[in-house]
Amino acid sequence: MLRNLLEDRVAVLCLVIIGITILAGFFAPYVAPHDPLAGNIMNKFKPLSWSYPLGTDQQGRCVFSRLIYGVQPTILLSLVTMAGTIILGAAYGILSGSAGGVTDEVLMRFCDVMLSFPSQVMILAVVGMLGVGMENVVIANILIKWAWYARMIRGSVLGYRNRNYVVFSRTTGSGPWFILSRHMLPAVLPEIVVLASLDTGWVILNISTLSFLGLGVQAPAPEWGAMLNEARQVIVAHPGQMLAPGLAVLTLVAAFNMLGDSLRDALEIKGSGR
Repeated sequence: MLRNLLEDRVAVLCLVIIGITILAGFFAPYVAPHDPLAGNIMNKFKPLSWSYPLGTDQQGRCVFSRLIYGVQPTILLSLVTMAGTIILGAAYGILSGSAGGVTDEVLMRFCDVMLSFPSQVMILAVVGMLGVGMENVVIANILIKWAWYARMIRGSVLGYRNRNYVVFSRTTGSGPWFILSRHMLPAVLPEIVVLASLDTGWVILNISTLSFLGLGVQAPAPEWGAMLNEARQVIVAHPGQMLAPGLAVLTLVAAFNMLGDSLRDALEIKGSGR
């Protein structure tokens, strides 16, 4: 799968974009030319220059520096959200698919109840109950999204539970934990990676949306959604303020989506080659 992925130019380009973005955010203090919170009203709306590569905003802050520092909350919170969602959803799905029978039916009916609610509405409701803040945004995303992962992974487990090597392991007296950890989890792990890479773009977009609505990262902290919200206030006089954070969100989300498509294609190629 890795060889097929590296031969895909689109996948390599997406990996480069994601890698550069993460590195820039990690080394933001060394990459950003200015303090992202330091403003000077006398420097507001300065045009592009060597000192200010993307100009300044309505408070005289360096847009480029805020964009670089904005990578940290966007990527970090997205990865934390995906990790929590995958762990909860994978554990639930593997348990349900492996148990079968009445246990599987009960667990899946609860999963169906969770999936019956509109995700965006439920996220807003959870954040409204827990309060504004990125910790609550992460919790809300995990609580709403895990059921989808559970159902997808449960379907994959059902396809593997009757494979010959699993049946042989079961008949030789291997315990449930051994079968889950040595057979089921390695079998579904590539599919989990594909699902996570496809869904990371959605999480980034969702976190930025909530920050844009004022429910996530709060001003003056630099975050792409929050930057869009601040730029919205001057969109008529200075519409260019929307471009930098908007294109950053668009590029990163598109990179994760296309990387997920490439991973899925590589996984299918590997499967057909057997």
